[in-house]
Amino acid sequence: MDKRKGMGITIFLLCIGGFFLYAYLLILSEWSPIVLQLSVLMIAGGILGVVAWIGYVMATTKPSPASITSDD
Repeated sequence: MDKRKGMGITIFLLCIGGFFLYAYLLILSEWSPIVLQLSVLMIAGGILGVVAWIGYVMATTKPSPASITSDD
């Protein structure tokens, strides 16, 4: 088995294990409210981070000559 295939299997198994750990913490654990709050916080932070990155790229990218229009 080559290195790339082994890494892919490792990532796959870690994700499946992470899902079951998350499900346990969310459903069967006494930490359920904290896990839910942190999950929502991470989702909101991720979405706002992507939107902020898009805004940063729009603000710092120089316009291409084709997109510059002149007023006659």
